[in-house]
Amino acid sequence: MKKDDNKGQKRKSSDPYDFFKLDPGPGTGGGGDKKPALPLWGILLIVVGVTIALNSLFARKPENLIEFSQFRGMIQNGQILAVELGEVYFVGYGSVMPSGGRTGSAGLGVFSTPASSRSEYRTVGVLSDRFLELLDSKGVEYRFVVKQNSVFLQLIMNLIFPVGFLAMYFFLFRRMGGGMMSGILPGHSKAGAIEEGQVKTRFDDVAGVDEAKEELVEVVDFLKSPQKYIEIGGRIPKGVLLVGPPGTGKTLLARAVAGEAGVSFFRISGSDFVEMFVGVGASRVRDLFQKARDKSPCIIFIDELDAIGKSRVSNFASNDEREQTLNQLLVEMDGFDNEKGLIVLAATNRPDVLDHALLRPGRFDRQVVVDKPDVKGREAILKIHSKNVKLGSEVDLTSIARTTSGFAGADLANVINEAALLAVRGGRKTVGMQDLDEAVEKAIAGLQKKTRVIKEEERRIVAFHETGHALVAANTAGADKVHKISIIPRGISALGYTLQMPEEDRYLRTSDELFGEVDVLLGGRAAEQIVFGKISTGAGNDIQRATDIVRHMITEFGMSERFKNVALSKRGAGYGGGQDPTLVREYSEATQQYIDDQIAARMQERYQVVIALLESKRQLLDYIAARLLEKETIEETEFQRILGAEHSLAERQAAPEKDAPPDNHINHIIGGK
Repeated sequence: MKKDDNKGQKRKSSDPYDFFKLDPGPGTGGGGDKKPALPLWGILLIVVGVTIALNSLFARKPENLIEFSQFRGMIQNGQILAVELGEVYFVGYGSVMPSGGRTGSAGLGVFSTPASSRSEYRTVGVLSDRFLELLDSKGVEYRFVVKQNSVFLQLIMNLIFPVGFLAMYFFLFRRMGGGMMSGILPGHSKAGAIEEGQVKTRFDDVAGVDEAKEELVEVVDFLKSPQKYIEIGGRIPKGVLLVGPPGTGKTLLARAVAGEAGVSFFRISGSDFVEMFVGVGASRVRDLFQKARDKSPCIIFIDELDAIGKSRVSNFASNDEREQTLNQLLVEMDGFDNEKGLIVLAATNRPDVLDHALLRPGRFDRQVVVDKPDVKGREAILKIHSKNVKLGSEVDLTSIARTTSGFAGADLANVINEAALLAVRGGRKTVGMQDLDEAVEKAIAGLQKKTRVIKEEERRIVAFHETGHALVAANTAGADKVHKISIIPRGISALGYTLQMPEEDRYLRTSDELFGEVDVLLGGRAAEQIVFGKISTGAGNDIQRATDIVRHMITEFGMSERFKNVALSKRGAGYGGGQDPTLVREYSEATQQYIDDQIAARMQERYQVVIALLESKRQLLDYIAARLLEKETIEETEFQRILGAEHSLAERQAAPEKDAPPDNHINHIIGGK
């Protein structure tokens, strides 16, 4: 075995910045027997302490100060013959002859007299015209002194501090490996680069967005074999904009494109370009595109493009940094030649706010909508995310897909993960259907509050409130089926909930269906009014949602008597048609008054319909509410059995048998269960 000749010898470093490096200490490969270096905050504390001590030593306040009024009096009676006027202190001199007599002349004779033969007086004075007139009237010679700081203090301020700052700069730069400084210095992009072949995501890992995948297949094919497009004279889009709600898989699609094409992948957020210093964002854009050109063919993915791509038209809150960054992005996208295989992908959920220059042909040529998945897409997504999860034999992902209408891909992934966590918490080895159902409820209604204590009177109000929702939903045509009724608190403020699950996806709604949805929302308050003769604050969210539906019917859908087929909405909707409440309306005050009156009239009309419905079902309302107070939760099967029993009872009362006594008790019909 070859011995180490350098063992026991101290290595001499050739790195000029080694002085500023921290000792890595034991366990980091830097030699565990070395003493730990002094931390940075300790060095700074020592430097500040030494500076304060030396400053107090060399710039100490004079001890022989006199009052300024006394100083003026000594000038008037001739004791002070010459004065030095400084920035802070005034120094007066009185010359003394060897014989004890005073000199007969002031001025330079006094200043040139040795310090041992003259008296000296100091004060903190205020320079004014009256003071200078006093000096002139008494014939006192004076001169101005520009600086009164100590030499050592000036040395510290002018030499040591700048040198120390540079030393700290190099220390931080070396310590952080350039990372921290590159984040604030121009010309350094924050884009994370994944090298060619290292992107593992494929199109098989993306589900529920088949149409979007088909649009991106051409981009993948071009990156793999661009020559056939060039030969025929075709031009692949320079940029592809992925548009859709949050969580639908826009970033996943971009990674899948890079993985399928087998090229490098640069990912950066729009907010990473913008800094407080004007010009930094534009410099980062140039640096990003330069890096991408060096590694072409490759893909640049800009997430949240609206952070830098907002429209410059009518922009009251102008931002020079963002506009310069946007201008540089426009120039770079216009300037590069995509024959080299450089494709820009971007994602946003606010396409309405983007600058039109970004969306013109030659920049983002193609817009791909990545919307929320339908029932088949949700089932495919659930299968992908449950691939590595141990599912029980009774698990039906098709049923879960039907009950998760409106969920995005990220929501479905969270449902699978929450179900796995619930199974572990319950001590089970596999994920069962109950875990998945609970995970869906947790995603919709929030976390279950088992320890929240509710008074009995409030529990009764909540029970009748939720029963009112369920009964109206069961007796309203087109309403979603009731999946569960519960008075167990969930989320932040929900004391109970009625869970409705649509059996299929809906993309259009008629006016009758919208009114039916309003009726279901008003069912809770109507039940409180019928049973208790008063209403509570528990229907606050229901009233708000019902009012919004009626308002949209009048202002957006043209479903009012006066303004049929007329839209009264406000401009500037985001993705999905959501309105910005800060925008100014485009109709008159009289029209606004009509809208308010119509909303109030329609809400009152539907409330009376719901009151009449629940009064006709009063016996059923009382029974279900009592069962709910007893069990806290009623599942769909039991609820349907109760409704079936009530229907059978109604038939028996309508056509009773000859020998059978009349029976009005629902509990007897369903067998006392």
